[in-house]
Amino acid sequence: MAILDSMLKGFVGGVHPPENKITEHGGIETAPIPKKVYIPFSQHTGKPACPLVQKDDVVKIGTKIGESEGYISVPVHASISGKVTGLISHPHPVLGCSLCCIIESNGGEEWEQSITENADYETLSKEDLVNAIKEAGIVGLGGAAFPTHVKLSPPSDKPIDTLIVNGCECEPMLTADHQLMLEQAEDIIKGARMFQKILEAQHLIFGIEDNKKDAAKIFRREGLEVRVLKTKYPQGAEKQLIKAILDREVPRGGLPMDVGCVVQNVGTCYAAFQAVAFNKPLIDRVMTVTGDGIKTPKNVLVRIGTPVIDLIQFCGGYTGKPKMIIFGGPMMGIAQYSEAVPVIKGTSGIIISTQAWDTEEGPCVRCAHCVDVCPMGLMPCEIYKFVQNKNFDKAKEYGVLDCIECGCCAYDCTARIPLVHYLKYGKNEVWRLSK
Repeated sequence: MAILDSMLKGFVGGVHPPENKITEHGGIETAPIPKKVYIPFSQHTGKPACPLVQKDDVVKIGTKIGESEGYISVPVHASISGKVTGLISHPHPVLGCSLCCIIESNGGEEWEQSITENADYETLSKEDLVNAIKEAGIVGLGGAAFPTHVKLSPPSDKPIDTLIVNGCECEPMLTADHQLMLEQAEDIIKGARMFQKILEAQHLIFGIEDNKKDAAKIFRREGLEVRVLKTKYPQGAEKQLIKAILDREVPRGGLPMDVGCVVQNVGTCYAAFQAVAFNKPLIDRVMTVTGDGIKTPKNVLVRIGTPVIDLIQFCGGYTGKPKMIIFGGPMMGIAQYSEAVPVIKGTSGIIISTQAWDTEEGPCVRCAHCVDVCPMGLMPCEIYKFVQNKNFDKAKEYGVLDCIECGCCAYDCTARIPLVHYLKYGKNEVWRLSK
């Protein structure tokens, strides 16, 4: 009963923007194999992968082209078969520019011979499962792209009792996870059970927002514990999800493992199952292409490294002159400057907009709306002033490092102050100055 009561209380703050999930009733379509891919060696939290190929090398689908560098890192793999035409700095959706491997397709579908079904995967040890997930380059597909093998390896003094599978997809406009749950529930469950085995977690709980009751019904039918949560942004953020489901609060500066939890996205569960059961590396993912600037919004299965212009053409092209191309959702997404930017592992969606947002910044009117909606209980109106005045010690004291960059404060700011940008800059400066 305590769990149910805490679920109803949920987390503090949050907003409910217009959902605009116009692709929620569309199935997943497979995008054509691109003629050329641009695969960054940095697609994950941590150190970029170290290149293993050079110009003129011939690769197959699944060929390892980059080796992990250190513990918090993962390999990267070729997503098409063909020839490496160069290793160059290329536009990157998060970093601006990054070293990429360019592969030109040979028009075939040649896979690495090692990518075959592993009928005995259920007999693998926990260590072997974690290693297979690492070697496949699996990262969190909810957007953060944190190496999954690291999440699955908590220290021995932090036992995990609950694995939460995140099916909230709380960002407006995005529906890829929803469709994946409807079409691939069985494999998602197998991946979640595999994670549960690795973590030795007693409890497995699926968290799904109440605008996806059809997906919740599927998992309940399989006898799984499902928590249907209020549709509110950012319900899918780890700390907020843990609070809503278990009424546990992750301590300031802490991680979910500090309260006995691990949270994994449904897409990550699916990718990890594919990696272990079929030795398939992370060479594609499901994502949403939507917005008023695209003729036919779709959920698509797309190869990693595909230029965004290829997806725009697959979805019918532009409806008019685009003003913004955003990678991610409208709340946390990043606007791009080039149609050549490629899809990476953490790309959950692409939004094409014919309207540019009004960014004229006014003076703070001390309305405290940003304080009311902050899911971390921060005071963005105070922190951004400290950042403006380069008082980073004070910004740190007021909790700038706890900001999850969800965008609730900026969304509800009557003065249109880009609060997230100030806080993100403040976080970066605090980290830089502490080195």
